[in-house]
Amino acid sequence: MVHTAESTPFPRVGTTFEARLARLARVGLALLDALSLAAAFLLASLLRFYFPWWPYYHAFSPSFYLGLGLLMLPIWLLLFASFRLYDPEELLGGVQEYIGLINACTIGTLAIMAYDFLFRGEEEEVSRAWLLLVWGFSILITGGMRFALRRVVYALRRRGYFLRPALVIGANDEGQAIARQLRDAPSASGVRVLGLVDDSPPQSPSDLPLLGGLADLPRLIREYDVRELIVAGTALPREQLLDLFCTYNQGNSHLTLRLSSGLYEILTTGARLRKVGYVPLVTLERTRITGVDALLKRGLDLAGSIGLLLLSAPFLLLIALLVKATSPGPIFYRRRVLGQGGCPFNALKFRTMYTNGDEILARHPELREELRRRGKIKNDPRITPLGRILRRFSLDELPQLFNILAGQMSLVGPRMISPEEWPHYGKWQHNLLTVKPGLTGLWQVSGRSDLSYEDRVRLDMHYIRNYTIWLDLQILFQTIPVVLRGKGAY
Repeated sequence: MVHTAESTPFPRVGTTFEARLARLARVGLALLDALSLAAAFLLASLLRFYFPWWPYYHAFSPSFYLGLGLLMLPIWLLLFASFRLYDPEELLGGVQEYIGLINACTIGTLAIMAYDFLFRGEEEEVSRAWLLLVWGFSILITGGMRFALRRVVYALRRRGYFLRPALVIGANDEGQAIARQLRDAPSASGVRVLGLVDDSPPQSPSDLPLLGGLADLPRLIREYDVRELIVAGTALPREQLLDLFCTYNQGNSHLTLRLSSGLYEILTTGARLRKVGYVPLVTLERTRITGVDALLKRGLDLAGSIGLLLLSAPFLLLIALLVKATSPGPIFYRRRVLGQGGCPFNALKFRTMYTNGDEILARHPELREELRRRGKIKNDPRITPLGRILRRFSLDELPQLFNILAGQMSLVGPRMISPEEWPHYGKWQHNLLTVKPGLTGLWQVSGRSDLSYEDRVRLDMHYIRNYTIWLDLQILFQTIPVVLRGKGAY
């Protein structure tokens, strides 16, 4: 089945209302950037030249700095455009936008330095302190404006606005997984998944509608005003994939055609496309969180763990003394777990069980089965009276702050996995080890030990796929009332 370009009457981008609206939005964003940069120049001038505690020993010419600002403003906006800060594909999508913003402001500051060097007059030179303030204020103000604008757009997307209608081609497991991921994260994806398209019925029960086969695509595109076609690579043979791209991947089409890698189950980490001998090949990152995201997360881990250790040091000492005094045995329990990349390490905990726990459990075969099935025992006879209190409020896990300092764990992440639990996680095993286990996580604020393995995997996979530093902060703030209530901990 081949659709020709003539048989699919797509509107031209240049003549559609949507294209004009997109251009208007880019112009509006450029105007906001211009106002933000003007504010940065103005604040730098006020702080450097008009505040008495920062004397200026040279003659200050407001007209010189006004002219310099008017000259540099369009140059900075061109730099913003060169870093794709007005490209819809680059906006509202992670930290790359902010990295581009920092780079553009840095090069813009260098452009001012170059102008000062080449065209400096005898009476006037650019203040180095002013230059440094311009650089800092330009990043803070334009970055803050774009951050606020992003929050507004995300909120509107969650309410159904500014979402591009999309079809997922492929009703197999990969197609359904992609569709659910996009559907459950509309603020990040920016698409509204209408349903699946496939010549074959779904391989497993699906809560997504099957809207038709490939022959129905032209009708579905017109009927639903589709803007995105997302193809599950494993759902179609090579000939049909080529047919789709030849038909719908047109430069003058309002459609965007995207192809999944076919490795959805393992592609939670980032991927880099590199040409090797002019052949484009995909390289998978070994870890999910890299670059600036990893730097921010590590900074949060260090700041949070050091702060909590300083605040809780007397309390930790008191718990250690109580553990030692109330039952014989060591103060700490070292639980062997799997870290990032599958590397095992000892997670520190205050000991909450009697030292002869294995003997106690041997007398209760029904509890052994519960432990095998759920990884936890609700009414565990091995736990000491003090241990029940510590577990109820997650105080036994405070020593893991030292694991965080050592870089083995993170404040927020998936639930740690022991080698014995490893088989329970099925095809998602390797995904869960692409990030460090967390002291808290979505599982902690969503039910704790009351969750089944299936629920834990679902929540942890949601965290891994949708990670942002803001999600970490949100989970941290949600953890406090959950821990204080003590629900679901045993």
